[in-house]
Amino acid sequence: MKKVYLCMSTDIIQTGHINVIEKAAELGEVTVGVLSDKYVAMYEKYPILPLEERMKIIRNIKGVAQVIVQDNIYYDENLRNLKPDYVIHGDNWKNQDGYQRAVRERVIEVLSEWGGELVEIPYYKSTNLRLFENITSEFRGLPEMRRQILRKKITSGDIVKIMVAYDGLSALLVEKTNVEKDGERRQFDGIWMSSLCDSTAKGKPDIELVDLTSRMNSLNDIMEVTSKPIIFDADTGGLVEHFRYNIQTLERMGVSAVIIEDKVGLKRNSLFGNEVEQHQDTIENFCDKIREGKKVIKSSAFMLIARIESLILDQGVDDALERAKAYVDAGADGIMIHSRAKTPDEIFEFADRFRETDRDTAIVVVPTTFNQVKEKEFKAHKINIVIYANHMLRAAFPAMQKVVKSVLENERCYEASQDCMSIKDILTLVPME
Repeated sequence: MKKVYLCMSTDIIQTGHINVIEKAAELGEVTVGVLSDKYVAMYEKYPILPLEERMKIIRNIKGVAQVIVQDNIYYDENLRNLKPDYVIHGDNWKNQDGYQRAVRERVIEVLSEWGGELVEIPYYKSTNLRLFENITSEFRGLPEMRRQILRKKITSGDIVKIMVAYDGLSALLVEKTNVEKDGERRQFDGIWMSSLCDSTAKGKPDIELVDLTSRMNSLNDIMEVTSKPIIFDADTGGLVEHFRYNIQTLERMGVSAVIIEDKVGLKRNSLFGNEVEQHQDTIENFCDKIREGKKVIKSSAFMLIARIESLILDQGVDDALERAKAYVDAGADGIMIHSRAKTPDEIFEFADRFRETDRDTAIVVVPTTFNQVKEKEFKAHKINIVIYANHMLRAAFPAMQKVVKSVLENERCYEASQDCMSIKDILTLVPME
């Protein structure tokens, strides 16, 4: 009997998938390679159902003889192991640019090694298909789904890449931007809602002046147009009595994680360090705040992360480690260790020593000052989350400043237009439905 291979990644089986499997079964014995969670997330959207459940569903479809894992977007390894006579796929990838074209070309190349053939059938089109796509997109945007995605990504062992956004448009850029490098598609795993960027975008100082109600308006704008997890910068968390209510509100709004810092008094940006008056909270008080916050959280996937300012305020790694242990014991789901040093040495020392006794609690870093460090170096020190905390706003300001100066200097907007994105391109970024 001829051997047939096809790859599937879907969460929801629809008519088009059944058509492909039926055609494959006519050609011979069908093996389905189910794309691993990592590569589904990398090239499409994070899967709603985990790999094991997707494999079980496909294994029970009539016409499927065998189900295996395909742990790469390229078919090479599975094809060379199975040496199928046919690979079957819809013809929709013929004229696509990017990774689909590259995958198709590699399939043809590998099959030629033993005379195998690529069979492409007409792509299934239906109004119901668009309905399925809309339903799955909406489902991924649900609060609990976002929270589970963040948790799963952290436990996967890969670095979780988080980029700042401060309004709907910047959030869409984080949601939709990806690059292909070294045979992989790279994209951000979530969105950071920075109090610094939120207040600065509103023309206000970063001293917790912008209240939660105003910040929730920005949060709602971002929630409406994205599906990625959102990590919310809650500064000090405010008074314990207020924090208990505020964290419940943020959980209901759909935030995946909240980070609070162990400082008291008037909030000043951490990168000022001891240049301005800043005071660190006591371990006891901050642990009380963590415990009170954890008491009111309903979702088991929601994360409360404690941000330690010991290195910012020159208190040293030992103090940071003492606080980290106490905060985890109080219920913190993660530790953000912050530094204004130009090198990562003290961050790496903290991470290495922390991991000697705690292998599971998530470690978060913000490499604003030690910005030459590659993500693979953070991973080597078992750091889980990297937040690029302010770059979108810092990039926008000089670009806008250049444009307004150009219009004033040239008394027209022609020169400024050379540095502007076209309105058409912007409109293609904004969803129509």
